[in-house]
Amino acid sequence: MKQQKPTLTSTFEQAVGAARAQSGAGEGAARRIAVALSGGLDSSALLHLAHAYAQAHGVALYAFHVHHGLSPNADAWLAHCEQACATLGVTFEARRIQLQDQKKSGTEAAARKARYAALGTLCHEHQVNLLLTAHHLDDQAETVLLQLLRGSGPAGLSGMDAANAAPDLLNNATLVMARPLLPASRKQLEAYVAQHNISHIHDESNDDPRYARNALRHTVMPALEAHFPGFQERFARSAQHAQSATRLLTELAEQDLAAALDGDTLDISKLRALSQDRSYNLLRHWFATRGYSMPSTAWLSEMLTQLLEAKYDAQLLVTHPDCHVRRYRDRLHLTPKLEELEGEREDQFDDKPGTNFIWNGEAELSFPAYGGVLHFEPADEGFDPAWLRSQPLLIEFRRGGERLKLAPNRSTRPVKYHYQALNIPAWERGRLPVVKNAKDLLFAAGIGMDCQHVGAGAGRVRLRWQAV
Repeated sequence: MKQQKPTLTSTFEQAVGAARAQSGAGEGAARRIAVALSGGLDSSALLHLAHAYAQAHGVALYAFHVHHGLSPNADAWLAHCEQACATLGVTFEARRIQLQDQKKSGTEAAARKARYAALGTLCHEHQVNLLLTAHHLDDQAETVLLQLLRGSGPAGLSGMDAANAAPDLLNNATLVMARPLLPASRKQLEAYVAQHNISHIHDESNDDPRYARNALRHTVMPALEAHFPGFQERFARSAQHAQSATRLLTELAEQDLAAALDGDTLDISKLRALSQDRSYNLLRHWFATRGYSMPSTAWLSEMLTQLLEAKYDAQLLVTHPDCHVRRYRDRLHLTPKLEELEGEREDQFDDKPGTNFIWNGEAELSFPAYGGVLHFEPADEGFDPAWLRSQPLLIEFRRGGERLKLAPNRSTRPVKYHYQALNIPAWERGRLPVVKNAKDLLFAAGIGMDCQHVGAGAGRVRLRWQAV
C-alpha cells in the first residue's frame, strides 16, 4: 500500500505535538501556545494553522507582534495583525521596542535580538511556555548557506532546530521555541495562503539586497533552484547530519571536560594529553558552559600554543572579548574582566595611602574603592572590641613587604608567602586589601588576622572581607 504524502496540516500538527511534549510544561501551561506574528505571508499561514490546531485540541492561542518602528508602515502592520486575530478570535498583544547597539551589531542583528527578547517577555507575562515561529525549509537553506559563507563549524552548519530553548535570546528560562513549518517550503506556504485566501502584508525591508539574507534569497537561491531543483531538502539533510555531528562532539567534550576539570579550573596536563582537535573541542565547550562567546580557531590556536609551551610557574594572561584566560600552577582559569578599583589607582609613594577609618561597633563597613565589605563578627577568638574602637585604622591594597603571623606557634611570614601557601593566584591578590593600625598589620583579606592583638574570650570580634 502506497504511503500517503503528509500534508502541511498533518506535518504542522505532528511538529506542534512534539514541541508541546518537549516543553515539559504543566497541564495549564501546556494548553497555552503563542505564535510570533509579523503579518507577513509565513507568519499569517502559521496563525491560520495554529488557530485550527488550537480549536481541535482545546488549546488557548495567543499571537504576539513586535513593533520595531523601523518602517513607515509599521503602524499599519500592527493594525493588520490585530484585525486578523480579532477575526479569528485569537488573543493578540503587541509590544513596541526601540533598538539598542545598532552601530555595534547592525540593524538586522539588533532588531532580531530585541524582537526575541520582547517575545520572551510577552510569553512570560501570559504564562505561555511554547512559542511558534514561521521559519520554513527555505529559511533553513538560507541559514546553512550563510553559516557556510561565514566559515562556521558543525554547530553553525546545523541550522535551526525543530524546537529548542534559548533563555539568553528570549530572556525566558522556561520557554521552548518551536518551528513547526521547518519541513515546509515557501512554495507550500504560498499555495496554502492562496487556497485559504489569507491576507498578509509585505515588508519592504525583505527586498533590500544590502541585507545578506535578502541577497541570498533574491539572487543566489533562484540560481541554485534553476540548476539544482530541490536543493533546500538536501541542505536540510546536511543540517541534520551536522546536528548529529555536533551532538557527538558535545558528548566527547563533556567527557573530556569532566576528566580535565579541577574545581573551576582546567588541568593543563590533561589538556596536553589530548589531540589538538579534541583540545579545541574541549575549550569551545568550556567557554560555552561559562556563557562566553565562541572563540575563533585562530584565537584558540594561538592561546593553546602559549598555554602549553609556557613554563610550569608561568603566570600567563590571554585576553578574550568576554574574559581573561589565565594560567597559574599548571591550571587554566577563566576570570571575568573586572573594572579597575579606585584603591588600585592610589599613589604607591603617597605618605598617606589607603583609607583611614574608625570602627564604632558597626557589623559591617562598605569600601567601594576596594571592591567589598569589611565585616566585624562576634567570635570566641579575635580582637578586643574596646581596643579595636580606640584604634585609628587604615584599609589599603598591599604595597609590598607586609608580614603576618597567624598563630603564636607559627612564624611571621610575608603576606605573599601566605597567598602562595593558600594557592591564591596573583591576579586575585591584587584585589585583596589589608587592614592596619598605626603600627601593625591587623588583617589580610583571604588570609586572616595577625595573632599579635588577637585573644580568646567571649565578646571578641573577628574581621572578614567580602568582595562584591
